[in-house]
Amino acid sequence: MAAPSPSLVAAVLAHSGRLEKEDLGTRIARLSPPGGGAEGGEVCNMINKKYNEFLPSMQSAEDLVSQVDSLSSNIDLLKSRIENEVQQDLNVAVAEFTELKQQLERDSLVLSVLKQLQEFDTAIKEYSTALLEKKYVAAARHLEKARSSLKMLESRKGFELKVLKALGTELTVQTQNMLYHLGEEWRQMVLWKLPPSKEISSAETVMQTELHLCTMPLKEDQIAGPPVASVLQAFAVLGELHTRLKLFGQLLLKYILKPLISYPSLRPLLEEQPDTVVLHFESAEPNLEHPSPIEVFGKISLVLEVLHTHLLNVSLDECGENDKDSKVVLAKMLGDMVWEEVSGCLIQECLVYSIPANSSKLEQYVEVINSTEEFEKSLKNMGFLKGDATDLLKYARNVNSHFANKKCQDVIVAARKLMTSEIHNTVKITPDSSVAIPKLPDPGAGDNLKMQKASKMLHNKLINLENETKLSQHTFSLPTCHISVSVEKLMELAYQTLLEATTSTDQCCIQLFYSVRNIFHLFYDVVPIYHKENLQKLPQLAAIHHNNCMYIAHHLLTLGHQFRYRLTNILYDGAATFVDLVPGFRRLGMECFLAQMRVQKGELLERLSSARNFSNMDNEENYSAANKAARQVLHQLKRLGKVWQDVLPVNIYCKAMGTLLNTALSEIINRITALEDISAEDADRLHSLCRIMLEEGPLVFTPLLEENKNKKYQEEVPVYVQKWMMFKELMIILQANLQEIVDRWADGKGPLAAEFSPTEVKSLIRALFQNTERRAAALAKIK
Repeated sequence: MAAPSPSLVAAVLAHSGRLEKEDLGTRIARLSPPGGGAEGGEVCNMINKKYNEFLPSMQSAEDLVSQVDSLSSNIDLLKSRIENEVQQDLNVAVAEFTELKQQLERDSLVLSVLKQLQEFDTAIKEYSTALLEKKYVAAARHLEKARSSLKMLESRKGFELKVLKALGTELTVQTQNMLYHLGEEWRQMVLWKLPPSKEISSAETVMQTELHLCTMPLKEDQIAGPPVASVLQAFAVLGELHTRLKLFGQLLLKYILKPLISYPSLRPLLEEQPDTVVLHFESAEPNLEHPSPIEVFGKISLVLEVLHTHLLNVSLDECGENDKDSKVVLAKMLGDMVWEEVSGCLIQECLVYSIPANSSKLEQYVEVINSTEEFEKSLKNMGFLKGDATDLLKYARNVNSHFANKKCQDVIVAARKLMTSEIHNTVKITPDSSVAIPKLPDPGAGDNLKMQKASKMLHNKLINLENETKLSQHTFSLPTCHISVSVEKLMELAYQTLLEATTSTDQCCIQLFYSVRNIFHLFYDVVPIYHKENLQKLPQLAAIHHNNCMYIAHHLLTLGHQFRYRLTNILYDGAATFVDLVPGFRRLGMECFLAQMRVQKGELLERLSSARNFSNMDNEENYSAANKAARQVLHQLKRLGKVWQDVLPVNIYCKAMGTLLNTALSEIINRITALEDISAEDADRLHSLCRIMLEEGPLVFTPLLEENKNKKYQEEVPVYVQKWMMFKELMIILQANLQEIVDRWADGKGPLAAEFSPTEVKSLIRALFQNTERRAAALAKIK
């Protein structure tokens, strides 16, 4: 059996705790097998060395364990004593400390409240004393101190006193009492005498207004009364200065400043009395309908200078919560309150009407601008305004823009007034007449002048290529007709406005140019709607409106070109044109006239519908109805001829009358050719009816007032009436025999074939002639 190794033996002995202080090497040597030799000895020495090193550490550990056990026992003992003895004493001490602390807080609070109550009482007493002595500033400060103390008392939560309500009531009463005394003093220093009527309806009403300002210099320690600064400072301390000054500003605006601006006849009058200055009004005959800005500025400056001298030239301490020890200039406060309304009123009631009506007077407006600058400068010196330029001065300096706006507005208003005036007031336009075009200035030097010179040189070089046959000077002129006087004035307004644009600034020029364009856009939209009913009912007005539109379109063709080189460069490159409006105006005139033509056509056809289809003319009633219808048609055409006479251009007149007569003849032709049976008597009576139309129809062509000149157009009826020759052929057929009809047909080459189709001719032959071999032979030849 093998012996155990020495290391194993040492481990077992050490683990079991049976090792004693015996040398470990001795025991290992004793247990080692004999014959180990030198090697066994080295092992034993090493183990013994390690053991000797380990043994002190083990002893130290055992000592520490015994100390820890002892300390743990002491801790447990101490803990037990604390829990049983000290904790109870500590709880008692904490309770006593808490109670003492609460009592201290209550005492401190009571002491603080008592102190604040004392301060409130002291402030009220001092206030009363100061008020009796009329030291209003000191009284107001004591009152505010009492108010501050009361606020502190009311802000303490959980500590409410019934006396606080009584203190608040007392404070309110004393405050109102203070304000009453200050109000009385203010009324003695600033006394208004106002008219009985609350509404300002005339200058006479305003003249009853008076403002009395106390000028007696007093010191605050005088019992007779406090100075203005003392009263105003007291108002500031109580927080009532803004309210008091706002009420004063409202009265100043309503009864003094605004009336001075609105009524040119009013003049401010200053009257000095002992210890008082009185500001009231006197009336003078106004030179102008609207007040001059320079005069108004002088009046307003006078009033504000008086107020500044005797009332507002003081600086106050604004004792608010957020403005401690800040200085308030009274004039500035009042200026902030009233200046916006004053400047707005000056602009609307004064400066607006001072804008020049034409550009030639713009240079004179410099005087108004300078006067405005001086006016604002004086207000700044008195403290009413800040350093920045206000809307009033900006408006005055921007005169070019306002001039353009005013001019454009005036132009549109004038144009609309012309458009809504009566159309039937007319003037005759001939090729020799022209609109009252103002003389245009020569184009300036530069590119335009060079262009003209170059054009002239080119013209001189090509002069030999000119055709000997020249056009008439009236080739491109508007034909003779009547137009509305209002439209002629409208074109004159357009020319005058464009001429004004040529001498204006670039911005103004652009605005005026587009205002002229807006005139024509407005005409296009307003006139057809405003005069709609008359244009539909009255043929003459429809013709005049047609002429008006053509007249405007005629001028629009060259209007832009005439001013192109005289307008601003911005409009030079193609923008200065009105040509784009021409088709719209031509269409507007044609549509109105064509609508009237449709109405007239409808009336003609309605009258012909009572002719009983021109059938059975051997019946007297039928013949009488047909004859009446024909007479009514002729009467209507003659009436239209008179209405349009000398109004429409001759070519338009003839075309219109020709179209209407053609409508009547076409209807008669269609009714007759539709008949299936026409007796010899019917044919004779139809022929007589047609003869009436043939003889009297041309007489409706009376385009000119001179009767002898109308014959030319009556002879040219076939030119304007498309069915005229057809109507004449129909009359021939009604009286012709079969052979004559065949001869006029001439195998489709005769005059009858030029107007009627084979079917129509055959239908008439069948209606006029009985069914015989001759009729059959004639019908066979119509093909």
